[in-house]
Amino acid sequence: MSDSTLQPTPPAPTMGTADTTQPPIVVNPELVELSVDGRKLQAPKGANLLDVMLEAGIEISYFCYHPGLAVVAVCRQCLVELKGSPKLAPACQTPVAAGMEVTSSSPRVLEARRQMLEFTLVNHPIDCPICDKAGECALQKQYFEWNHETSRVDHAKGRKGKKVDLGPRIVLDQERCILCTRCVRFCAEVAKAPQLVIANRGNRAILTTAPGHPLDNPYSLNTVDICPVGALTDKDFRFQVRVWNLSATQSVCNGCATGCPCEVHHHRNRIYRLVPRRVRDVNQNWMCDYGRYTYKAQGKDRVTLPLVDGKEASWDDALGRLASSLGGLAGSDPKSIGMVLGADATNEDNFVAARLARSFLKLERLYLGAEPMGSEGDKILRSSDPNPNRKGAVLSAGGALKSSEELARDLEAGALKALWVVGDRLYLPEAAQAKLGGVLLVVQATHPSALTRKAQLVLPACMWPEVDGTMINAAGRVQRLRAAVRAPDAALPHWEILTRAARRLGLTLEHSSPQAVFEAMRQELPELAQTEWGRDLPPVLLRFAGSRG
Repeated sequence: MSDSTLQPTPPAPTMGTADTTQPPIVVNPELVELSVDGRKLQAPKGANLLDVMLEAGIEISYFCYHPGLAVVAVCRQCLVELKGSPKLAPACQTPVAAGMEVTSSSPRVLEARRQMLEFTLVNHPIDCPICDKAGECALQKQYFEWNHETSRVDHAKGRKGKKVDLGPRIVLDQERCILCTRCVRFCAEVAKAPQLVIANRGNRAILTTAPGHPLDNPYSLNTVDICPVGALTDKDFRFQVRVWNLSATQSVCNGCATGCPCEVHHHRNRIYRLVPRRVRDVNQNWMCDYGRYTYKAQGKDRVTLPLVDGKEASWDDALGRLASSLGGLAGSDPKSIGMVLGADATNEDNFVAARLARSFLKLERLYLGAEPMGSEGDKILRSSDPNPNRKGAVLSAGGALKSSEELARDLEAGALKALWVVGDRLYLPEAAQAKLGGVLLVVQATHPSALTRKAQLVLPACMWPEVDGTMINAAGRVQRLRAAVRAPDAALPHWEILTRAARRLGLTLEHSSPQAVFEAMRQELPELAQTEWGRDLPPVLLRFAGSRG
C-alpha cells in the first residue's frame, strides 16, 4: 500500500489533458525480457527504457526527461549503447523491445555523457552559493557524480539576463538555464497555456515568455519544481532558506476537494513551501499555485488561547463554562442544540463530533459547515469545491447532515438555543447571523472571524499542517495528513477539544490519539473497514532526500 493513500481506491477524477503526457495504464501488459549491463530485466513491451532502468535502480543521468511530459531528448545526457546500433541512443526516447541488450556504463557511454555535461556547463555561472536550487540541483549532482573535471573553458562565459521577471510568481535567471524545455512543455501540454518559448538560436538561445503573454497561468509554480537547475525561482521562496536545512513531511493539500498529495517543507517550526508528490490517480506530478500558498494562513492571525465572552481564559475555565452552560440544556432540551461538523476538519474530528452529538448528547440537529461551491475549478486539478473534506465529514457522521441553508432557517425560526461549531467554514446569510446573538455559541476555530466575534466560547484549534488524520477527496479517496509543525500556544486538534469537553460534561468519550479514533471509525463505518492508518513517517531532511527535479 502507498504511504500517501489508503484503500479502497475508487476511480480517479478526469485529469484533463495532463494525463495524455504519460503512457496509459495497461492491464496485464505483454512483458518482454531485456538485458541492461548483463542484468536480466522484465518490462512491458514499448515501455520507456529510461523509466525501466530507473525503476530497476540503475543510475543514469538525465535533464530534459520528465515522466509527466512528452519526450524530446534534447539534453543527450541519458545516452546508452544498444547492441546492433552503431550510434549511442538516448534512453528516454528508446522503447523497450524483446531481446534488447543495453550497455549503460561502458567507457564509451560514460565519456559521451561527460562530454555532453561539459557542453552544458560551458556557459553555466558558478553561483551555487547564492542559488536557491543549491543542494537539490540535478546539474550540480550530475557534475559531481559523472564529470567532476576542471573547466577547460579559456574564454569569458556567455552572459544572459539575470533576475528576469516572467510573471507574478516567477523570476528567471537566464544564465542558469540549460534549455531542457521542461517548463516550455509543461505550459503547453499540461497547463494548456503556451506562455514560455525558446527564443534565438545557438549559443544565444534563451528561455523567455511569448510576446504579450506573461507566465501567469494557475499552475506556473510547477515550472520551478521541474526546472533541473536554479533558473526558475519562486518569488515567495527566493532567498528565504537553504533547501538542505528544510525538512519534508508528507501530507495532503487542503486547498480544494482534489486533495493533492504534497510535501510540507519546514524549518524551525515555520513552513516555507508546499510541493507536490507524485500520485498518479490524484495529481500525477502537479499542484496548482493556489494550493501551494494555502500554508500561509498557518502563521497568520491565529486563535491561540480560549476566549470566554471575548476575554482570554485557560482551557479549564473555558471547558468549565461550556459544561455549565451546555450541560443542563443537553439534559432538558437536546433538540434545541445544534452541532456543526466541518468540511475543513479531518475524518477523526468529525467522527468524534458526531459521536458526541448523537450517541451521548442525543442531539438531532447536525449540520455541515462548508464553503459554497466556487467558480475556480478547471479540467486539470482544481476542484470547484473549495472544501477539502466535504465527503469525509458526511461519511464520518454516519448519516445525513443538514445543510447551512437548513441551519439558517432553524436559526431564523428560533429553533436553536445553542450551537456548537467545529471548524471555520460556516457561511450564513446576514439574517441568520443576526440570530446568533440569541443563542449560546461555541466555536472551535483556527482564525478570528465574524463567527468567533459573536461566540461566547471560542476554543483554539489546530490547522491541517499541525495534525495527524485522514481526509476523503472528491473522488472518494482516503488520504493521510501528517503533522509538520507545532500548533501555536494552546491550540488543540478538534477531536481532542471534543474529547476534553465530553470529559467535563461527565461523558465517557475517551480517545488517546487520532489513530485510536481512526480504528474506532473502522469498526463502526463499513465504508472504512478496509482502510488502514498507514505508516508514521518522520520528517526527512532534504539534504538526504535528493532533488525535486
